[in-house]
Amino acid sequence: MAQPMAAGLLARPVPSTGERVPAVGLGTWLTFDVPLGNAAAVARRREVIERFFAGGGRVIDSSPMYGQAEALLGVVLPRDDKRLFAATKVWTALGPYGPTQMRRSLGLWKLPRVDLMQIHNLLSWRSHLPTLREWKAQGLTRLIGITTSHGRDHDLVQRILETERGIDVLQITYSPADRSAEPLLDLAAKKGVAVIINRPFDGGGLLSRLSRAPLPPVAAELGCAHWATLVLKWELANPAVTVAIPATTNPEHVEQNLAALRGPLPDAKQRDAITRAMQPALG
Repeated sequence: MAQPMAAGLLARPVPSTGERVPAVGLGTWLTFDVPLGNAAAVARRREVIERFFAGGGRVIDSSPMYGQAEALLGVVLPRDDKRLFAATKVWTALGPYGPTQMRRSLGLWKLPRVDLMQIHNLLSWRSHLPTLREWKAQGLTRLIGITTSHGRDHDLVQRILETERGIDVLQITYSPADRSAEPLLDLAAKKGVAVIINRPFDGGGLLSRLSRAPLPPVAAELGCAHWATLVLKWELANPAVTVAIPATTNPEHVEQNLAALRGPLPDAKQRDAITRAMQPALG
């Protein structure tokens, strides 16, 4: 499913393959968990997907944990769209059930294979990791990875990255409101592991708090008209970050997020200025 990048968009390589992907993707936690019979909700998510692809996005992340999200993606995604980089997860405590759940995900997405299969929040990771390796060997996934969120299990993530072979991707929480993952970002870079960051807006809380503050002057220097764009550029200024996956139900917010793919990233001085400007919202 690898595709060339549109000119002028920020792309980052997946170290294990060299493939470059747009550095802003789309998460589906909570936002895509709606009944398929709700025509208005489905139409709005379809518009989110259309704006996402039109703006240069490719990476869409989901999970069986996210209720109806995978089924909804199967409805709203354009068929056989070569732009899609599909990332999902296995999420079950029962190791033998993993392959069944993963095949169900393929069926829901209406895909013969995915680009990335991950172990959601490290649940039964010892049981699932051999299965993911088998799927990669069989061509059912191109990449395999592990995930964690909300600052949990960092010691275990470190141990897995240091001892397990063949991990292509680490997905982890990282934002100006939660920088606890920075040592693991450095380790991932050292190990040649791509990094997807979840909760880049602290579950939306950070943007809610920042909405009461004016954009700092550095925003204009970086071509940012919205806090969402500026926060994502702050995160992408860390070279270990491959992709950030903000979730939204608002097509206009998709465009604000994807604006982080254009123009310069902050240098160290500018990043410090952004951090200072956000400090009242960080607590």
